[in-house]
Amino acid sequence: MNQILRHARYVLGENPVTAASFGMFALFIIAAILGPTIAPYDPLASNTAQALAGPSPAHWFGTDQLGRDIFSRIIAATRLDMGIALSSVALAFGVGTIAGLAAGYRGGWLDRVVGRIVDTIMAFPLFVLAMGIVAALGNNIENIIYATAIINLPIYARLARAEANVRREAGFVEAARLCGNSETRIVLTQLFPNVMPLMMVQISLTLGYAILNAAGLSFIGLGVRPPTPEWGIMVAEGASNIISGEWWVALFPGLVLMAAVFCFNLMGDGLRDIVDPRRRT
Repeated sequence: MNQILRHARYVLGENPVTAASFGMFALFIIAAILGPTIAPYDPLASNTAQALAGPSPAHWFGTDQLGRDIFSRIIAATRLDMGIALSSVALAFGVGTIAGLAAGYRGGWLDRVVGRIVDTIMAFPLFVLAMGIVAALGNNIENIIYATAIINLPIYARLARAEANVRREAGFVEAARLCGNSETRIVLTQLFPNVMPLMMVQISLTLGYAILNAAGLSFIGLGVRPPTPEWGIMVAEGASNIISGEWWVALFPGLVLMAAVFCFNLMGDGLRDIVDPRRRT
């Protein structure tokens, strides 16, 4: 563990862009954890006397059409959006990676079954599939997480299957097999660590896509229900105000959404360098 931490400090010190992305991620996590306590106003409290007030020292990002403080709502929405992204990606990563490794290592009927399931999911336009799942099951947070996980699962399954298929006859796998290790142990202790560097890059990318997917569902009315603070809802509510000059209602939530996706995209290479054991030598 100490070696991993020293290597992580080295990677972050040698790559300022990666360090900046990790710093942004830390800010999002802090906002998600401490959101209700650090928000200057109640994100649900309306004040029609202050409706559509522009950015000012009292309201840094202005107010929306109901007089709610946009800055407070953005902070409160961080917990929901980050929670949806992290939960859905963790679910897709866990199920997809294990299924892909098992299919690639075992081959045969298991490989064919997993391959057909993955091909069936990828036959649909993924956002349209997420819309259909949420519309059928109901637009609550749990179903949004499941829908986002389902559309991301094929990415992990195919990547893990390809890597396991290539490495299942490698020397270190044969050595572990000759030592009497079970197939489950070989998959978990030999194949899984070797696919993690590629998986970490994919996790970083799909975290950004998961946030965009949740925001997109909310934007079209299939996501989280108002008045719950959520970045996609806030952009949708403010879109009609841009024409009349109240640009801040949609701009600031959109900028935060863009910053979150940008942060996750930049983190990928750094996560790969930290996790890859070959880069610690």
